[in-house]
Amino acid sequence: MRCYAKTAVMTSRARWSVPILVLLTSACHRPAAETPPGGVPSAAAAPGTPEWFTDIAKSSGIDFVHFNGMSGALYYPEIMAPGVALLDYDNDGDLDVYLVQGQMLGAGKPVADATFAPQGPLRDRLFRNDTSVGADGTRTIWFTEVTDTSGIDIRSYGMGVAVGDFNNDGWVDVYRTGLHGSVMLRNNGDGTFTDVTRQTGTDDHGDWGVSASFVDYDRDGWLDLFVGNYLIYSLEGDVHCLSVSGQRDYCPPNSYRARPSRLYHNRGNGTFEDVTARALVGGAYGPALGVATADFNGDGWIDLYVANDGQPNQLWINQRNGTFKDTAFVSGSAVNSTGNATASMGVDAADFDNDGDDDLIITNWLDQMNTLFVNDGTGNFEDRKAPSGLGLPSLAKTGFGTGWLDFDNDGWLDLFVANGSVATIEAQARAKEPFPLRMTNQLYRNLGSGRFEDVSSRAGSVFGIANVGRGAAFGDVDNDGRTDILIGSAGGPVRLLINRVRNDNHWLGLRLVGTPSPGRPPRDMLGARAEVVRPGATTLVRRARADGSYASANDPRILVGLGPRADAPLVRVRWPGGRTEEWPGVAIDRWTTLTEGSGHAR
Repeated sequence: MRCYAKTAVMTSRARWSVPILVLLTSACHRPAAETPPGGVPSAAAAPGTPEWFTDIAKSSGIDFVHFNGMSGALYYPEIMAPGVALLDYDNDGDLDVYLVQGQMLGAGKPVADATFAPQGPLRDRLFRNDTSVGADGTRTIWFTEVTDTSGIDIRSYGMGVAVGDFNNDGWVDVYRTGLHGSVMLRNNGDGTFTDVTRQTGTDDHGDWGVSASFVDYDRDGWLDLFVGNYLIYSLEGDVHCLSVSGQRDYCPPNSYRARPSRLYHNRGNGTFEDVTARALVGGAYGPALGVATADFNGDGWIDLYVANDGQPNQLWINQRNGTFKDTAFVSGSAVNSTGNATASMGVDAADFDNDGDDDLIITNWLDQMNTLFVNDGTGNFEDRKAPSGLGLPSLAKTGFGTGWLDFDNDGWLDLFVANGSVATIEAQARAKEPFPLRMTNQLYRNLGSGRFEDVSSRAGSVFGIANVGRGAAFGDVDNDGRTDILIGSAGGPVRLLINRVRNDNHWLGLRLVGTPSPGRPPRDMLGARAEVVRPGATTLVRRARADGSYASANDPRILVGLGPRADAPLVRVRWPGGRTEEWPGVAIDRWTTLTEGSGHAR
């Protein structure tokens, strides 16, 4: 049963302009009963038509429940985490899982409900992908926890995670954001990590960081780092707010002052320099929650888009001289079609309409609707949430993690949104739920005409389960050519949705890597742009990226749905440094690695 939210005496915009008054109540939102996760092996056929997505997190060895530190005091950070990550930390060709954990907030005791109580040591956890493939091609998905042997022992209040090879040694590193500063973990290449935060100079000065992104913004071959900072916050300065019923509730973000985000330049010697003041001209104040990097104006240089919570978003266009200019207002991407700033959380950039440029989806607070910014190819945008069909279904949802994915491999990028409230849902509070913010997630199918269809009700029973959805990461966990989804929930279990869609569509899997140094494996070339050229069909443009969504890190590989066509396409790659190469006749229905310098120069 779906019931639309009501805002009583306040409009959605008023929520962000009156810091201590009222928030939001929901007319009704009946939570679905929990259902058991789908099992393994992943190719097993259920009676009848299998569900499109099945949650196998617990049955595949990922036994993780996020703890948000709540004691009943309603501290603001309780509602903002966690992010999640998919990464191949051991270079064995499959995706492992990094999960961010919280801590107790304040001097109180955890809530009594066992679902939300601490589960074992409160620290981040790493799970190795040990999926096996049988002689008949059947995949058995299993994850082994390797936190103890990895040397990772982070016990601060976590928010999000970014991944990238910052020192060009061929092993992906981890940057973990948090409530009181961030941590840089260097991958040692032997299954272990070392905390090099102090050596690298990337501690984020004790700020509240949420989303981050590794990006080579100056094309020097070294990954730089953008960190999206949120608010100035302390438990001692926590503000009390009331709901429309007069009860204590979580506050809106404008109850606190925003902090500036930070841009760190990689010196190439294992250290970074904070270049925020001179690079982000005009100031980088947020409050930032989401970040996506792409070449939005098509000039061959990577730009930054920052989603701010209740303030205008920022589009930092690369000036190709080490600086950026915020063009969000002149480009039409700062505010929505009514001219209002939105409570933006998640963001992702991709070419959903197959016209060759990257468009933007931004998830917002309910009653505002999610925003679809369509790019005209020059870095100018138009809000088309209404005609696209993405607006109305999001009206009663608060969106966080989001991502473009071609879940059915038909050649058109679909959309997933993880939802969870930031203000008490009264029906759940009356039912005595300890964390009454639960909502169901959504899946939208791209119809190929600029419009989308909400297919959540057909996507699997897991889409009927309400959680406090936050981070979401996307990637092909079992290397079967179908995109899977990892979802983090505030104060709840992690979910791993395995894609079981069956059709006759073909696919192309690409890993784009740089030329390796002697004795070292190659690194993923984040920001590389691939054109998949097919005779008589639309050229499909995708990019290698690990950022986007909300506080999460994605599979850096590119998975391209080809529909029913079985011809091997030509692949044209524009590398981050500006070089363009081609590979004709790349094999389909398998993963292929393309190395910079090994193709035909153009």
